[in-house]
Formats: sequence, C-alpha cells, structure tokens
Amino acid sequence: MIAVHETVSSPLRIGLDLIAIAEGAPLELDLRLESVSEGVLVTGRVSAPTAGDCARCLTPITGDVEIGLTELFAYPDSTTDETTEADEVGRVGASGRPDTVDLEQPIIDAVGLALPFVPLCNPDCEGLCPECGVALAEAEPGHHHEKVDPRWAKLANMFDEGSSE
Repeated sequence: MIAVHETVSSPLRIGLDLIAIAEGAPLELDLRLESVSEGVLVTGRVSAPTAGDCARCLTPITGDVEIGLTELFAYPDSTTDETTEADEVGRVGASGRPDTVDLEQPIIDAVGLALPFVPLCNPDCEGLCPECGVALAEAEPGHHHEKVDPRWAKLANMFDEGSSE
C-alpha cells in the first residue's frame, strides 16, 4: 500500500461552463494505492478551489469541491484487462510508463458530477431583470417596467392623443 498526500497544479480547466477548477489551481490529493489481485485500487479524496459565475445574476462566485475517488486500474494481461472494454476501466501503464496509473480522467469525471449544474451565489438569488438586465438584488424595491399589451397598443395611443386635444 502506498499513501499519497500532496498538492499538484491542475493540468487544465476541470468542470462545467459556469463553474470549474481553474487551470493551475492547487489539487489536494489524499489517496491510497493498494495492490489487489486484478490491479491497483486507488481510493481517497481530491479537493480543489472552484471559480465561476452565478447562473441567475452572473455574479462571480468561488467555492471548493471535494470528491471521493475509488478506481481500479487493471494489470496488463489480467482477467479484468481481458474482459473489459478499453474505456470501462483504467489500465496500469496505459500512459506508456510501466507501473503508473493515470488519474486525470477519473478526477475530471468525478469533478464534473460533483459540481452544481446551476451554480448560484445564494439560494434566494433573484437573477437579472429581463427588461433592462440590472441585478434584481441591487435594484430598487418594486423594480418593474411598464409594458403595454400589443393587442391594446393602438387603443392606448388613441387615448393619449385624444386627451391632449
């Protein structure tokens, strides 16, 4: 068994359109690698800071994500290696270097599932005004815009013209 406790830089942006781990952000790895009969079992936690935008008001937001990781990497010529598709399970030495495992794709997949699809600055975020685009949290109370129903617009103009005579 090997225990890995280290911080590495994120090799690329990991996440969704509105929120992600930035490229170069610190990824804290707290992992345990164990040799099992069919390969190497990697278990542990990965955590990192996130940055993005609120889905409703587009305010910049920051946070943290922590994922649990459990992945099996099959030994070459093991039963698992021979009976599974190439994309179903990782392989020991798949990166071209023997006795290594590539954790990049499992971490990307787990982070994508852990991040909120609709990140919010707070649960009660009101978003933006659909008419003028101002953030409703910063707008004056009762913020609204007069809208005339297009079916009655001609009549509204007639009354405006008639009252000026």
